[in-house]
Amino acid sequence: METTGLTPAERRVLEAFPLGEGVDFRQGDDDDPALGASWGAERTLRAEVLRELLLDGPVRAGRIAGLKVTGARITGRLDLKYGTVGHPVRLRSCHFEEAPDLYGAQVGALVLSDSVLPGLTAGTLRAEGVVRITCCRITGPVRLQGAKLSGAFFANGARLGVPGEDPEEAVLQLNHAEIGTDVWAPGLVAHGKVHLNGTVVRNQVNLDDAELTAPGQTVLHAEVLTVGTDLHAMRLRTRGRVNLAGARIPRQLNLAHARLSDPGGQALRASSSVIGELWLREAAPIDGDVNLRRAQFDLLHVPPEVWPHRVRLDGLGYRVLTPHLPAGQRLALLERDPDGYLPQPYEQLTTAYRTVGDDASARTVQLARLRRHRRTLPPYARLWGLLQDAAVGYGFRPMRAAGWLLLLLCTGTLAFALHHPPALKPAEAPAFNPLAYTLDLLLPIIDFGQGSAFAPRGRYQWLAYLLTATGWVLATTIAAGVTRSLNRQ
Repeated sequence: METTGLTPAERRVLEAFPLGEGVDFRQGDDDDPALGASWGAERTLRAEVLRELLLDGPVRAGRIAGLKVTGARITGRLDLKYGTVGHPVRLRSCHFEEAPDLYGAQVGALVLSDSVLPGLTAGTLRAEGVVRITCCRITGPVRLQGAKLSGAFFANGARLGVPGEDPEEAVLQLNHAEIGTDVWAPGLVAHGKVHLNGTVVRNQVNLDDAELTAPGQTVLHAEVLTVGTDLHAMRLRTRGRVNLAGARIPRQLNLAHARLSDPGGQALRASSSVIGELWLREAAPIDGDVNLRRAQFDLLHVPPEVWPHRVRLDGLGYRVLTPHLPAGQRLALLERDPDGYLPQPYEQLTTAYRTVGDDASARTVQLARLRRHRRTLPPYARLWGLLQDAAVGYGFRPMRAAGWLLLLLCTGTLAFALHHPPALKPAEAPAFNPLAYTLDLLLPIIDFGQGSAFAPRGRYQWLAYLLTATGWVLATTIAAGVTRSLNRQ
C-alpha cells in the first residue's frame, strides 16, 4: 500500500498491523466514543487508509497480521464491499462518522465492541470468526441479512436506534442469516424492529434482559426461525408484537419474568411453531392477544394469571402442563378464544390430564366441553342437554343417576304403600308389592308383573306417569354415558 502522506496516527497503525499488535488511542478508560467527533488528528484515522491496509497491507513472516485499534475517530466510509480480508478486524471503542459497508465481504472476524456508529451494512457477509457489536451504540440499521458466520454473533448490551423515533427499517436485520454457534444478546436495547426471519442458529439465542420497543408493530419478527437448542429471553421486555410463527426450537423458549405488551394487538404469536418447552414462569400478565394455533409443545409452564383475555388455541398441542392445577383453574382459558366454542382445546386439555393420571380432572374438562357446546345448540337440544346434565352429568357423574333413582324409588314406594292402586283383574292379580311396582314403572327393561296388573287413579296416576317418563330419561342418559365412557377407553 502507499505509505506516503500518512498521519502519525495512521503510521502507528501501519507499523502495528503486520505484527498483529494493538494500537490504543484512548487517553483514559472513561473515554466516551460518543464524543469522538471532537477528537483531534492525533487519534483520527481515514477510512480509505484502513481499507488499503486490510486489502493490501504488509505482512511479516512468522507473525499473524491484524487490524487492532482502540479509541480512534474514523472519518469517511470504511468500504470493504465484496472485499476479501484475510485478517481479523478489531475496531473497539471507535467513533465512526459514516456507516461501514461490508456487503458481500469475507473477513476473519469483525469486532466493533463499545463503538459508536451511524449504522452498519454487512448483508451476505462471510465471517470465519465472530461478529461483535457488544455494547455498541448504533443509531441506524444494522444490516446482516443473509450473513454466514462460522462463529457467534454478539450484541450483548448494544443500543440500537434512537429513543422516541419510529424507523421504517428494522434496526437489526439478521433475517435469513446462518450463525454457526450463538446469537448472544443479553441486555440488548432496540428502539425499533428486530428481524430474525428464516434465520438458522446452530446453538442458542440469548435475549435475557433485552428491551425491544416498536409500539404497534412487530418488534421481534422471527418467523420460521430455527434454533439448535434454546431461545432464552428471561426478563425480556417488549412493546410490540413478538412473532415466532413457524419457529423450530427443540428445547426451551424461556420467557420467565418477561413483560410482553402490545395493547390492542397480538403480544405473542407462535402459531404453527414446534417448541420443546414454553416457560412463562412468574411473567407479568400479557398485555395483548396470544396466538398459539397449530403450535406443538412438549411442555407448557404458564400460570393461568399470565394469559390475556384473548387467546387463540385451535390446533394447539402439548404433552404436559405445569404447574399441575385443578381443571377448574385451566378451563377459563378455553373460554377466551375469540372464535368461540372449539372442541379441540378441550380434547387436548383432557389428554394432558390423562397423561399425568388425573382422570377426575379429565372428566371435569369433558363435562365443561359438553356444557359449552350446549350453548351453541337450538332450544330443544339445549333442553335435552340440560336433562342429561342434571341426571347424570352427561355420563361423567354416574352416581348422580343412582341418587335420582333411589330418590324416585323411595318416593314411589312410600306413595303406593300408603295408597294401593286397584287391580285391573282382581281375580288374576298378584299380591301388590309397592317396591316392585315402583321398579316396574322406573325401569323399562324390568318387568315384575306389577306394572301391568295395577292401575292407579287420580293424582297417583300422574305420579306413575312421572316415574315412567323419568325412568326412560334416566335409562337413556345412562346408556349414553356408558357408551361415551366406552368410547373414551
